[in-house]
Amino acid sequence: MSVWYKAMSNSSYNIRNYQSADFNKYILLYAGAEKLEPSGRCVSPQFVAEQLERSNYSPEQDLFIAETDEDIVGYMNVTPELTIGRVVLDCWVHPEHRRRGLATKLLGYATNRARELGAKMAHVNIAEDNVVAGRVLSRLGFSLVRRFLELRLDIADVGELDIDPVATSCRYLQLDEENKLTQLQNRAFACTWGYNPNAVEEIAFRTSLSNCSLDDIILIYEGDKAIGYCWTGISCEEGVPSARMGRILMLGVAPDYRGKGTGKKLVMAGLARLKSKGLQVAELTVDSKNKAACALYKSLGFEVQANTLWYGKVIN
Repeated sequence: MSVWYKAMSNSSYNIRNYQSADFNKYILLYAGAEKLEPSGRCVSPQFVAEQLERSNYSPEQDLFIAETDEDIVGYMNVTPELTIGRVVLDCWVHPEHRRRGLATKLLGYATNRARELGAKMAHVNIAEDNVVAGRVLSRLGFSLVRRFLELRLDIADVGELDIDPVATSCRYLQLDEENKLTQLQNRAFACTWGYNPNAVEEIAFRTSLSNCSLDDIILIYEGDKAIGYCWTGISCEEGVPSARMGRILMLGVAPDYRGKGTGKKLVMAGLARLKSKGLQVAELTVDSKNKAACALYKSLGFEVQANTLWYGKVIN
């Protein structure tokens, strides 16, 4: 381990690598972040523990914390996506401890870790109205590279959602079909900005999470060939699964089957799945440059609620 990772003092603060004994305090900070600045993340101890165990990630190397003598007051999470040569950074410092250089120092740790991993680029996603974060990122050499739209739809406003899976050639994902879903997903999103191709192990991990069900993933077929999928889930409000809001997490159609109404059938099937769970609102995120997807969602009644911005910085 490089000298960089040894605990270093900053006045009354210390920045160091995460350790398993930090979990309870980390959960408190993570939940506090969601309460003070809601982002839609789930913060249950089980969910956070599962995220710390995901493949190609080591919390003892990829997660840094800022602490006082008694509390953890900030963190920097480095998610490696090395197939596309990048890391994704997620940083949060408690408001009472801001303007003291902690975010900048945490970014220094993250940058050094990214270099060790061989990443060429670091990306950070923030809300468009987070003007302070945008200024800090610009000052640290990051530049705006992409805008995503946060869309929302009242499911009750969409008619004819009692979809017959047989009539639409749709069915739910089944056990031991992780390889099929992985191949389909990687075909559907090949060359898409920010998409890191998945391995079968990664898809298997995601489908095994406590907040995921195989029935949340809908496949559409032409004959015996899977040509698209819609992955749904439940949004979180105040850190816990919502009783009213669902989310379309991913929608993918194989390139040869686009422009034929397949995507619309999948969205409708996904909305029907969310409605069957008693959810009244559907949310999703889409790249503002994906004109076909934006037009599809608009045609179904989705409306823009907010924008998020991706900033990037060359590392190596």
